[in-house]
Amino acid sequence: MIRPGRDADAAAYIRLIGDAWREFPGIVFDVDAELPELHALATWFADAGGAIWIAEQDGAAIGMVGTKPLGADAAFEIGRMYVAQAARGTGLAHALLTTAENHARDAGAERLVLWTDTRFEAAHAFYEKRGYVRQGAIRILDDLSRSLEFRYTKPLSGMVVDMLDAAAATSAERRLSDILRACVDDGAALGFRAPLPAERARSYWKRVSASVASGATLLLAAWAEGQLAGAVMLDMDMVETQPHRAVLRMLMVHPELRGRGIGRALVQRAEQAAERLGRPVLTAQATREDLFTTLGWETAGRIADDTRDAAGTARETLIMRRTL
Repeated sequence: MIRPGRDADAAAYIRLIGDAWREFPGIVFDVDAELPELHALATWFADAGGAIWIAEQDGAAIGMVGTKPLGADAAFEIGRMYVAQAARGTGLAHALLTTAENHARDAGAERLVLWTDTRFEAAHAFYEKRGYVRQGAIRILDDLSRSLEFRYTKPLSGMVVDMLDAAAATSAERRLSDILRACVDDGAALGFRAPLPAERARSYWKRVSASVASGATLLLAAWAEGQLAGAVMLDMDMVETQPHRAVLRMLMVHPELRGRGIGRALVQRAEQAAERLGRPVLTAQATREDLFTTLGWETAGRIADDTRDAAGTARETLIMRRTL
C-alpha cells in the first residue's frame, strides 16, 4: 500500500534511508547533524508546497518518495526516493516514482529534476530507464560524507524535443536501446535485423555517445508525457568540400507512442539545429516518403535492392533531400 506520509513515520524514514546509505562504505548518516527534517518530514515537504508518500507491506515501511516545487521553470524535484532492499525488483520503485510524478504533473510541473549520489549506480540505471537524463555539472556537497551528486532531469508534460550533450546521451543509452529494439522488432528499417540483442543495441548507442562527445553527431531526443519516446541524429562529420551539409539518421519512435507527431517534431527540430549551425542542405535515407514530403523534403533518388530483410526480401531505399 502506498499512502501519504506523516510526521509520525519518522522512524520509518530514518530506517529506510539509513539502511540504504549503509550499503555504501564511507557515507555518514547523522540525522540530527545533517537531516533534522526527517523528524517531521511530511511537514517539511508540505511547507515547501510538496508531498511525501510511504509504501507499507504487512505494517512495515518498505519504500518512500517525495516531491516539491523548485520555484522556477515550472519544475518539481523528486527526492527521498528509497526502497528497502528486499522490495527491490518488485515494481515498487516504479509505483512510487509514478505516484510522485503524477502529483507533480497535476500540480502543473512541466519538468522534473532529481539529484542522486554518484555511488548509487543501481539508482542511476532505474532513473535512466524512466527517461531521466544527466544534465549539468556534478554537485559537491559540504556534508560529512563529502558527497558528489549527479543531476538528472526530464520533461514531464506534453511533447518536448531536446538536444542531448555527451553526459545526457550516455545516460540515455539504456532507454534508447529499448526503443531501438522495439522499432526493429516492429519492422523498422534502421539497419538491424530482428531480434536485436540488448548488448548489440547498447553497444551501438555507446558509439553514438562517443560521437556526440567528439562533436561529430548531434543527438535529439523526444519525450511524450514524461516518456523518452524517440530520437534522431544529425551527422555533422562531412568532408571538407561539403561544409554546408548534414545527414539525418536513425529517426525512430517507439511503436507504442507513434501517431502523436513525435517523428515530425524530431525532424523539424533537427532542421532548426542544422540551419542554426550553417548546414542548410540535409539528406536522409528512408523507405517511405510521406513524413518527409509533408515537411518539404524531395525525393532525390532511389536505390533498388539496397537492403535485405531477414527473409532475404530486397527493399528499395529512397534518398531524401531538403534545402532549408
